[in-house]
Amino acid sequence: MKSKLHCVTVTEANLNYMGSITIDEDLMDAANLIAGEKVQVLDNNNGERFETYIIKGERGSGCICLNGAAARRVQVGDVVIIISYAYMDFEEAKTFKPTVVFPKEGNKL
Repeated sequence: MKSKLHCVTVTEANLNYMGSITIDEDLMDAANLIAGEKVQVLDNNNGERFETYIIKGERGSGCICLNGAAARRVQVGDVVIIISYAYMDFEEAKTFKPTVVFPKEGNKL
């Protein structure tokens, strides 16, 4: 695990978009996430687990929006965990410290 946004709330689900997850840029910065990065999304409400990629959302908006097919796997208001992973040298992995962010209500830092 490289980065984790722990227990953010889904604010939107947009079926009519090509795909991805839109994440508030402030949350991305705090969790060391980048646009285009592959992430795993775990839905605490329904048990769904799926992968997609990140696009930047409006800074300070608290936006967590599932787009395209992923929009069918969540409901607005669901609590999700967003995790990214990284490949690294075995020795580096022994000392690597992942970035874990626990946002407050409204997906605020």
